[in-house]
Amino acid sequence: MTYDVSALRAQFPALSSGVAHFDGPGGTQTPTPVIEAIAGALSSPLSIRGAVAPGEINAERIVGDFRAAMADLLNADPAGIAFGRSATQLTYDLARTLAAQWTAGDEVVVSRLDHDANIRPWVQAAERVGAVVRWAEFDPATGELPPEAVGALLTPRTRLVAVTGASNLIGTRPDLPAIASLVHEAGALLHVDAVHLAAHAHVDVRALGADFTVCSPYKFFGPHHGVLAADPALLATLRPDKLAPSSDAVPERFELGTLPYEALAGTTAAVNFIADLAPTRQTNRRDRLRSAYAAIETHENALRETAETGLHALAGVTTHSHATTRTPTLLLTFQDHPAEAAYHHLATLNIHAPAGSFYALEASRRLGLGTTGGLRVGLSPYTDEEDVERLVAGVAEFLKS
Repeated sequence: MTYDVSALRAQFPALSSGVAHFDGPGGTQTPTPVIEAIAGALSSPLSIRGAVAPGEINAERIVGDFRAAMADLLNADPAGIAFGRSATQLTYDLARTLAAQWTAGDEVVVSRLDHDANIRPWVQAAERVGAVVRWAEFDPATGELPPEAVGALLTPRTRLVAVTGASNLIGTRPDLPAIASLVHEAGALLHVDAVHLAAHAHVDVRALGADFTVCSPYKFFGPHHGVLAADPALLATLRPDKLAPSSDAVPERFELGTLPYEALAGTTAAVNFIADLAPTRQTNRRDRLRSAYAAIETHENALRETAETGLHALAGVTTHSHATTRTPTLLLTFQDHPAEAAYHHLATLNIHAPAGSFYALEASRRLGLGTTGGLRVGLSPYTDEEDVERLVAGVAEFLKS
């Protein structure tokens, strides 16, 4: 089998609108199997989890299937998979919980490359207890965040390092295993924001060396919520705030209130949808996911190169995505033209490529773009050559307007 983007696109009802979507970093479109799974959960008996009534049994099965699916996606333990309403919420909750163990003078390392959701929760938690925040800087010319930029900041007082798996602004993918090795040698914990990474690459939290990993299924065809993956034994050492009657088991102690079962069913369907993209038919879902992501990366990288070649040929376009290893995510600015104007012009051509800093404020400032950012072009598994051709032609038309 080969990667059939036409067959893939046929499973996304939204793509029939004719819009060329380059907004995947903000959230992908939804395929029919995911939509049907959500509807199926809501149209079947459903109630609070249990083992007696049909609705209880359905809810219990949905939760178990969700944890197993996300564990396969991330190579994690199902018992360490926790639901959250967003990756931001999960990170804030985790930061508050971990900070309860910190004291004045302890240190936290954050990166300028990151989305603010993996910066501000740690900065604010550190400030509350008098911990010191240290900043790892990336190279604005190359977009690279070398491991030594993190390693140079580590001391015996470092308690946690927070770093992205891939920049949602310029696509840079830091060398996480090398960073993890330095972090653990210093006796600290590593928190990885894999929200952007999980949409484009095979994520193996064990191989990456991440102690905590968050991601968001709506970035890879699923519903809007967040997921935390960690070793259950590590989670068992943490005492988050919770209601007295609610379960103290892991991972339930990190999940507040009744879970949205329909969203969890949709997430399981999204994971299965990705696994079904595998060009080979292994029986093990984890193996199929690994194969599927390899095919996705090959497809996206080829289109990224095509897009870059076309855009680089246009006078007045500056690209800011240069890291050696990166996702198919391009940040563009224009000579004498604001990126916001390009966003609006492309929209008139049914091309959706938004402009801004996309919550990566520190990265945008480090690039010299202030809080304005640029035009973000994000390719997705359903992007095809025609989409890319339309984009390049649309940018060329904008520059002449």
